[in-house]
Amino acid sequence: MISNQILQNTIEGLKSIGRVELCVVDAEGKTLAETSPELLKNAATALEFAKSPADSQDVGGNQYFKIYDEQQLEYMLIAMGSGENVYMVGKMAAFQIQNLLVAYKERFDKDNFIKNLLLDNLLLVDIYSRSKKLHIQPDAKRVTMVIEGKVKKETNLLELMRSNFGANSKDFITAVDENNVIVVKEIESADFSAEITKVAAGYQSTLEKEGVAEVRIAYGTIVKEIKEVSRSYKEAKMTMDVGKIFFDERSIIAYNELGIGRLIYQLPIPLCKMFIREIFGGKSPDDFDEETLTTIMKFFENSLNVSETSRQLFIHRNTLVYRLDKLQKTTGLDLRVFEDAITFKIALMVVKYMKYMESLGY
Repeated sequence: MISNQILQNTIEGLKSIGRVELCVVDAEGKTLAETSPELLKNAATALEFAKSPADSQDVGGNQYFKIYDEQQLEYMLIAMGSGENVYMVGKMAAFQIQNLLVAYKERFDKDNFIKNLLLDNLLLVDIYSRSKKLHIQPDAKRVTMVIEGKVKKETNLLELMRSNFGANSKDFITAVDENNVIVVKEIESADFSAEITKVAAGYQSTLEKEGVAEVRIAYGTIVKEIKEVSRSYKEAKMTMDVGKIFFDERSIIAYNELGIGRLIYQLPIPLCKMFIREIFGGKSPDDFDEETLTTIMKFFENSLNVSETSRQLFIHRNTLVYRLDKLQKTTGLDLRVFEDAITFKIALMVVKYMKYMESLGY
């Protein structure tokens, strides 16, 4: 359960304090960590020690200690040498590794609980009973964030997040698939929005410094009960997808900022195709030339203001009116009329959504 690297770091730290060479062996006699190659030859002796009823013993001039996980032998620690000082350092090392076992097991239990909570795999009564057992406050304000980014082959996004932000015992960093990392963050400030934005920006900045490219962070709404965390997670997942479709220029986005994109995302594809056929006939906005598309987008950006749009496009007002008239003849929609403009804008968003879903194979 504890990684070999953690065991190695632990005994090296204890060696620097106690000046005693240490070695950790598993129940099968395999050496997991050591501070001196000389101790490698004692693995066979450790197996013999494992069969004895003693929890600690001086064997061949070295001190041996057993480390248990719920009464089952997990590790054996070897301290080189004999005498009171060696015994004391060995006992301290065994005690430290025993505490690490407990801490890692608790972390595993909490991580398992959070995963099942996010995936709606727990009954309501189990949520509260297990959260109480794991000392997780059930009525704290929390928000769920979904984080993704491109990492190098030797890099793990989950481990990066845990190593940089895993010290806060009130927050949970986990993953339910290979594509992204999930953070269940406890919110303490009265200004929720400012706190979440600051935290998300901190995550993004740190990950980019660690070499992670194209970091995107999406988060759901704040929930006040632990049973609602899964809802915040579903919102965050939807926000990540909708953000890629309609807000691809933004790296951090919230569920309550999705607007009409949230509704379009939930439409069935056949219904979208029917809508586009009704609006554009047999055509698609992709069939419009670049000049027409630029004119349309700029017209929307300027809230259907003809004068301002023509100024920003560096064209005469009459030229813009001509382009809008031409578009009206093609589609039957006059973008100068608010209702037609709304219809056209939604149609463009629907086409964008359909193209995204098509790229995913739907």
